Amino acid sequence: MKRLTLLATLSLLAGPAASTLEEGLSAIGALGQLNGQALACGNMSVASQAKELVIAHAPKTRNYGEVFEEQTNAAFLRQGKGHAECPTDEDFAGALRRLSNRLQVALPPPPPANQAAGR
Repeated sequence: MKRLTLLATLSLLAGPAASTLEEGLSAIGALGQLNGQALACGNMSVASQAKELVIAHAPKTRNYGEVFEEQTNAAFLRQGKGHAECPTDEDFAGALRRLSNRLQVALPPPPPANQAAGR
C-alpha cells in the first residue's frame, strides 16, 4: 500500500514537471523562430534581445540550446525562401513582449547568485 501511495504521489509531481519542460521548450522554440526571422530581416536589435531572453531563462542544457538553434535556422531559411515581408519594428516588439511574458511563466529566471547562496 505504501508503494502505491508513493507511486501516486510521484506521478502527481512528475506531471507538472513534464508540462513545464514542454512549455519551456515550446517557448524557447518560439523565441528561436523569432530570432531567425529577425536575423533574416536584418533586425539585429530583436535578435540580440531574443538571445538575451534565452540566456536569462533557458536552463543551460543541450535540449534548450538545440531547440533554439534549430528553430532559428528553420525560420531564417523560411523567411528567405518565402520572400515574405519582414514584420515591422512594432510587430517584433509585440512578439518579444509576448514571448518574454510566456517565458516568465514557463521558465522563470533563477535568482541572482548572491541570493541563491543565501547572502
